[in-house]
Amino acid sequence: MTEQWQQNLLQSIDSGELLQGTLSQLRRKDGAAPPKTIVRPIQLKQGLHYQFEYHYANKVTHENVLPQQAGTKLLALLNEDYRQALVKTPEADLQLLFSKKGKATVLSKPPTGSVRQPSDLQHNRQKQRILAEGAAAPFLVELGIMTKEGMVHAKKQDKYKQINRFLEMVTDVLPHLPKDRPLTIVDFGCGKSYLTFALYHLLAIEKKRDIRIIGLDLKADVISFCSELADKLGYGSLTFMVGDIAEYEGLKEADMVVTLHACDTATDAALAKAVGWGASVIMSVPCCQHEAFRQIESDTLSPLLSQGLLKERFAALATDAARGTLLEAIGYKVQMLEFVDPEHTPKNLLIRAVRGDKHAVSAKKWEQYEQFRNFLHLSPSLEAMLGDRLPSKENQQ
Repeated sequence: MTEQWQQNLLQSIDSGELLQGTLSQLRRKDGAAPPKTIVRPIQLKQGLHYQFEYHYANKVTHENVLPQQAGTKLLALLNEDYRQALVKTPEADLQLLFSKKGKATVLSKPPTGSVRQPSDLQHNRQKQRILAEGAAAPFLVELGIMTKEGMVHAKKQDKYKQINRFLEMVTDVLPHLPKDRPLTIVDFGCGKSYLTFALYHLLAIEKKRDIRIIGLDLKADVISFCSELADKLGYGSLTFMVGDIAEYEGLKEADMVVTLHACDTATDAALAKAVGWGASVIMSVPCCQHEAFRQIESDTLSPLLSQGLLKERFAALATDAARGTLLEAIGYKVQMLEFVDPEHTPKNLLIRAVRGDKHAVSAKKWEQYEQFRNFLHLSPSLEAMLGDRLPSKENQQ
């Protein structure tokens, strides 16, 4: 006979009122079940599901289940694997304690309100992600990030979050891209091209834009892999080439330029190319800023610069500050954004620039740049690469 607490639990799942369930304290230690399981509702494109989040010693896996199966699955876990559970509903928090013989003691407390109500599900992080779990994107499956069922592999969670974060940043600047003609996008130093494929999926597949994307990298084997994958996916307007950023002359104009982890002054070369092509949007994640480290001098900052690690970090920040101010001086609006959680990589800064009036220059920004550059005794490559596009006494406003 089904006990009352079981009937109540099934009813809360069927009605969509289960907010969260946390199962812990294993009945046996044979490794068959994860030490902890968390159950919560999520809103996918296919409708309401319940996500079972399994916490093992060194990994976390997910399984999305329809409401009609979730109740049976949850009861099975409670009756067979766990001795304790905390179930949260809008009306109460229920503490379930099981004896060795499986007898349940139920303690009811007022609701804590520490989890989202079902009516708020459309605002949860799962819903906000552009590439949601449960809906497999072909390129993510091919790149080993998702299963064919749309589940993200445990070891690829960080990469999955990075891709979604990047697409969120791109979505924010879509209004700045031309709408009345095909778009040309260049990805310098594309590598294995997780983000290049994601960008194509967003714009060509999801947004139905007429685009062509060119991925450029120095590694021939990587370019061969990406080209074969683009063909397999049927991404006809996505091409990959072996080439150097500074020497690439395959275009006269581009609407958007992406450069991720181009080393040292290769980032400057990519930024200068983007400016020369009149790019409406630039997205750059710099890497390995050695140039400023060699040049930077300041007696005032000697306590900071005398320590190698501190000097390295400061030089990287100074380099990107100079880059951003130079772009602002020639009419771009610049934001410095956190690309990924600093827990995963210290090189997590993204320079996002959108073009304003292409004829406008800013005397104020140029003056700020000159003072900053002179104070630190810098000679940034980007300044030399931009050349006569930079403000002068004759054209400053």
